[in-house]
Amino acid sequence: MCDLCNDPSHRASVSRRTFLAAGAATLAWGAGLARAADPPKPGAAPPPNAIAPADALKRVMEGNARYAANTPNERDFSTGRAARAQAQYPIASILACADSRVAPELVFDQGPGDLFVVRVAGNIVTTNLLASLEYGVQFLGSPLILVVGHSACGAVDAAIKTAQTDAKLPGHLPELIAAIKPSVALAERQKGGSLLDNAIVENVKQQVARLKTSAPIVQKAYRDKRIDIAGGVYDIATGKVTLV
Repeated sequence: MCDLCNDPSHRASVSRRTFLAAGAATLAWGAGLARAADPPKPGAAPPPNAIAPADALKRVMEGNARYAANTPNERDFSTGRAARAQAQYPIASILACADSRVAPELVFDQGPGDLFVVRVAGNIVTTNLLASLEYGVQFLGSPLILVVGHSACGAVDAAIKTAQTDAKLPGHLPELIAAIKPSVALAERQKGGSLLDNAIVENVKQQVARLKTSAPIVQKAYRDKRIDIAGGVYDIATGKVTLV
């Protein structure tokens, strides 16, 4: 029986339409992956993001310098929309904190299609975010993964406070904080600087280290030197990103 009109005669046709629509969507998604993964045809120009990892890092850091100096590139955002509707060629994949004051496209002065961004509080590597970064490497050809922490990170601060007081957090927050606590423990051994600042830096370093050993896709691409993986800390007050 049809779930919409309760007419028994409609059941088969609705099911076929639903099945065909789902199948078409699946085929379209799969075809998109195949096109993205296929190497350029002989004689064809390389994709715009077929650049060395060091060049990709240089471009995003130059963009950050423009942002910090309040001299960003002027852009016509309508230009290139048709091309972007066909494909994307990000020069970097960014793992950033979900903090509302951290906006990677602005921080690195990049336009639409230039960055493949995944965000989560505390900029930690989770399974789902790792899968997204794998997609950026495998199918989009992104030559760089950049982990971006930031000053006064609330997630890192919460990890410090729970470690010091054994406070209980609601919901799924304990899972998030548990991923940051090892960085807090390492920061506690350091001399000089504030515990929060040291833990923020250490957390970025730990996520970079984890990505470098994240098999199979990211680890292999890094070992083959097809990509680089780096980390930095964004200072909210100055707008500057410092590589760590």
